[in-house]
Amino acid sequence: MQQLPPLYYGGRQLITEPTHFAELRSARPLLGDVEALRARMQEDGYLYLPGLLDVDAVIAARRSVLEKLQAEGALDPAAPLMDGVAAPGVHFTFRPDLANGNPVVHRLLYSGAVMAFFEAFLGGPVLHYDYTWLRAKAPGPNTATSPHCDIVFMSRGTKQLYTLWTPLDDIPYELGGLMILEGSHRKVEHLGEYWEFDVDSYCVDGKNDKAHEQWAWGATGGSFSKDAIGVRQQIGGRWLSTEYKAGDVLIFGMYTLHGSLDNRTHRIRLSTDSRYQRQGEAVDGRWVGEHPIAHGPEAKVGMIC
Repeated sequence: MQQLPPLYYGGRQLITEPTHFAELRSARPLLGDVEALRARMQEDGYLYLPGLLDVDAVIAARRSVLEKLQAEGALDPAAPLMDGVAAPGVHFTFRPDLANGNPVVHRLLYSGAVMAFFEAFLGGPVLHYDYTWLRAKAPGPNTATSPHCDIVFMSRGTKQLYTLWTPLDDIPYELGGLMILEGSHRKVEHLGEYWEFDVDSYCVDGKNDKAHEQWAWGATGGSFSKDAIGVRQQIGGRWLSTEYKAGDVLIFGMYTLHGSLDNRTHRIRLSTDSRYQRQGEAVDGRWVGEHPIAHGPEAKVGMIC
């Protein structure tokens, strides 16, 4: 493993000794062997596939997003467009609007190599969610993604649903790439109750106070914790990440705990999350259609607590 620079989450430095932190294991050698890919997913809870996507297509998607950011004044006008240098005072982290109606991003994620991969991996025709999660993480210690599992945000359809995380450029460690907690998809003793939580549910019998542990997850926006360092100590395993290159993808299931590092540069870190399942299986209606309701008021469901 290469010598690592200092890595940070929430302004705190992570321990990067081999017992605490490691690089993702590449599944690239398994491409073409669907059964081996499925077995690796069961074993690791993720598939890291360097170079799956055409680099030119990734860079075209990046350009389309940066042009939108430039038009709204979010980029430093003195820096080259493709460097994505943040203008002073830019603090956003989540910008799905930059993917809405963006045909270049949609072609990258919902055609070609991506759909061919999932059709093989899932063994049949594929449905993708219409909502595209685009993250534009400006520099700063408060832009890291808190540790969470996707199941709490999209549990109303099939559980055989997969996330594709796609960096829209090279992402060295300092830019704050995604990290996965090793073996967390098997940690039912630590995460089982959390996995049952639905971020859009609420108590109808007056028990929404924070003394009830499951509603604490609602208070954190669905994150299992706001503390990536403490979570590793609590659950065990190592945080896994790498220095991503344009064209790389990371695929993981609904029960894998993941988050991100701080962006310690002056650039905006761009990436997308997109979701895929087999056609014909139950679908979480929050995320499909011409105008997905997402986590709006229409998504709320009352329950007896």
